[in-house]
Amino acid sequence: MKRTKLAIVVPCYNEEEVLPTSADILLNIMQKMIDIKQIDANSKILFVNDGSKDGTWTLIKQLEQKNSLFTGLKFSRNFGHQNALMAGMEVAGKYADCVITIDADLQDDETLIPKMVASYQEGNEVVLGVRNDRSSDSKFKRWTAESFYNLMGKMGVQLVPDHADYRLLGSHAIKVLMDYKETNLFLRGIVPQLGFNTQKLYYQRKPRLAGETKYPLKKMISFAFDGITSFSIAPVKAIMTLGVFVIAISLIMVVYSIIRFFTGNVISGWTSIMTSLWFLGGIQLIGISVLGEYIGKIYAEVKHRPRYVIETDDYSVTQKSDVVENTHDLAGA
Repeated sequence: MKRTKLAIVVPCYNEEEVLPTSADILLNIMQKMIDIKQIDANSKILFVNDGSKDGTWTLIKQLEQKNSLFTGLKFSRNFGHQNALMAGMEVAGKYADCVITIDADLQDDETLIPKMVASYQEGNEVVLGVRNDRSSDSKFKRWTAESFYNLMGKMGVQLVPDHADYRLLGSHAIKVLMDYKETNLFLRGIVPQLGFNTQKLYYQRKPRLAGETKYPLKKMISFAFDGITSFSIAPVKAIMTLGVFVIAISLIMVVYSIIRFFTGNVISGWTSIMTSLWFLGGIQLIGISVLGEYIGKIYAEVKHRPRYVIETDDYSVTQKSDVVENTHDLAGA
């Protein structure tokens, strides 16, 4: 029986502090899976260096020399977390039967990896890691997360609540995913649209091993806004609704002004005029900004620039050498 060839993709951006510990943990898990013959011995742990400014890439090269299960991929500069995931899946998906993506801080429960592979072997092309507890988050973070998922649901966007980017995709699902060519990636919204057999596995998230989070509040808000504008035109419709509401208020003010005129209570309306101008000006600026966001995304998409540039791809090199070695073995047999 053919054993599953697994690739674990780990995006890394300035993960010098946490990487040695994370690498050892993932190595132990993969080695145990190889020992019990759950996965192929040519499985790999692929670290994607997303333009790190610290010693992350040096550590990755050291890990490659330490154990052949480790391999690396280096971007020419920082292209972002979502692009790092896509690059890792695109490269590994050419050789592996399935790919698991997990962040380097290992806040996601890495002990779920064997269960994910077992679920894939049972016929599930997509396996999602879903948090079943947010007690480790602050009240503010819990509230913002719940609000985001509720908002996206009302806008008609298919998301799996409390699922981030900890998932397994089979090679077939990855091949389909690569047909999604948009520059503005929001994988949490794309993956549920693939339509393959899917299973959810639940886990409790842990505190970060070391270092600082790569998703502060500002970046989280930007990421959420990208998700909304990538999958819904509801903000544009909201502008129209707001415009209709303002026109209704304006008509009421016209009627009120006429009544005041005929009753002889005419007051110089400098304050009301200035207030109205500022109010309408603010609405116009908001509307222009929202429309500009969509136009900006269209502008980025139509140029068809590459989502990332790979400077070094050690994964492909190691996989090709494995193929050559296997061919020699067969010839010798």
